[in-house]
Amino acid sequence: MIKNIVFDFGKVLVDYDFDRFLSTIIEDKQERDAFAALTCSKEYVDRTDKGDETFREIIRQTQVLYPHWKKELQEFHDRQIECITGEVPGMRELIMELKSMGYGIYGLTNWSETVYKVIEKYSILQLMDARIVSSEERLIKPERAIYDRLCQKFGLNASECLFTDDKPANVEGAIAAGMHALLFKDAATFRKELFTLIGANK
Repeated sequence: MIKNIVFDFGKVLVDYDFDRFLSTIIEDKQERDAFAALTCSKEYVDRTDKGDETFREIIRQTQVLYPHWKKELQEFHDRQIECITGEVPGMRELIMELKSMGYGIYGLTNWSETVYKVIEKYSILQLMDARIVSSEERLIKPERAIYDRLCQKFGLNASECLFTDDKPANVEGAIAAGMHALLFKDAATFRKELFTLIGANK
């Protein structure tokens, strides 16, 4: 029986647009694309999310390697919250519905320490009963250890959890850890798939 619903944050509960954000930092498209190829690469993002180094430390190291972007890199750090465009439509209502039905609501996100500014600003992220943040745990999806940490930390049974994420690899990671999981597309599709799965696992 599914008792707990576990949500990724980015592109599931809050949306973001790095292209729009970076356009406010670097006007020239060619230069902006080069900057994005570095700072938005999977390798760089995973490094900031893993938490072995703080985001600030990583930025300082990058400024040494790319001194011509010193100002832009500082803005990329200081204004990071501006990449968030708002709540994903329909998800607040769904979470409230699930809470009223008695489901545990948890968060499991890959994010640097800047996530706490986002949590403070966007109250949908405050609806979680508890959460796991990769940079805090120094573990990252889709490694099995982070899903196990969620269960261990909050006394959850993996088989009683349903996880959703917009990245297929993270969904597969949850399944490998023994959870039910759904790839997130939009609120309406997720709601339909979720209640179908809940009904089949009562």
